[in-house]
Amino acid sequence: MTNAVTTIDANYTPSNEEVLLSFCKASGDQLRLNILKVLSRDSFGVFELCQIFNIKQSAMSHHLKILAKSGLVSTRRDGNSIFYRRSLRAATDSLAELQNTLFNTIDQQVNSSQINEHMLLVQQDRAANSKLFFSENADKFSQQQEQIAAYEIYGPHTIELIVENIGSENAKTALEIGPGEGLFLTELSPRFDRVIALDNAESMLNKASQLASNRKLANIQFIHGDTKSAELNSLAADCVVVNMVLHHTPAPAEIFFDLANVITTAGQLYVTDLCSHDQVWAKESCGDVWLGFAPEDLTQWAIAAGFKPGEEVYLTQRNGFRVQIRQFIKI
Repeated sequence: MTNAVTTIDANYTPSNEEVLLSFCKASGDQLRLNILKVLSRDSFGVFELCQIFNIKQSAMSHHLKILAKSGLVSTRRDGNSIFYRRSLRAATDSLAELQNTLFNTIDQQVNSSQINEHMLLVQQDRAANSKLFFSENADKFSQQQEQIAAYEIYGPHTIELIVENIGSENAKTALEIGPGEGLFLTELSPRFDRVIALDNAESMLNKASQLASNRKLANIQFIHGDTKSAELNSLAADCVVVNMVLHHTPAPAEIFFDLANVITTAGQLYVTDLCSHDQVWAKESCGDVWLGFAPEDLTQWAIAAGFKPGEEVYLTQRNGFRVQIRQFIKI
């Protein structure tokens, strides 16, 4: 008796029926639907998903394999870690409409309180080192930031893009998330009637406030908090700026959804951040939570939150980092 050997053709392309069957199988399980719901606004690693759903790694890996095979999830590498996210299908894909309908239906469901609590714990774990870094390194922020991308590199390009796209009649209210030491506030202040600076690191907010005071910028309001702060509830911003902040944020996709609630229709969101990179030292030395983002990540999050992509600029640094400056317009 001989052992049977199955040969797999590397060039084999599954039929439309097989693709559809795989899709239906993947979406025909409550846990997998819950996973897709959790991945709607964030990407998570296997161990994080195990924490969120309180199941063993072997079981979670099994479900993720089925979702990946069906094209419902894909992976992104961040240093030595792999994170899962929901996939986007090309508009020409025969299952694109069906998948969009599935995702839209899932997004109308509500997570259980237990899942939300576990997600919060995961995000708090991610943020711990970053928060500690900023609380201990406020005086060294500029020096640390220059190791990756100096303000002088991206600042002028960002303000140039804003000036080109926002007319004086729309220059009423601007909001900057995470202003750091406040340099970009000095660009926004003379161009907008009202400017709001929001930062969850009080030490950094104090430095930005001191700079504004020294420059006699009287139209800036400083808020200690994050994008979910109640003080933003009544805000109608014409322009929102997020410079080099997302890679310090435990749930970057969530920022887009929060900002969609405070920006006016046709208002503009400007995001400057690192493209994906593999320089792991940035996590420890600069308080980074993420090693940059693929441009399609930002695009996917923005579209899901109700924005449409606008102009984009890419800047290559000598140290191997690449910076993306993105414009998104509220629909």
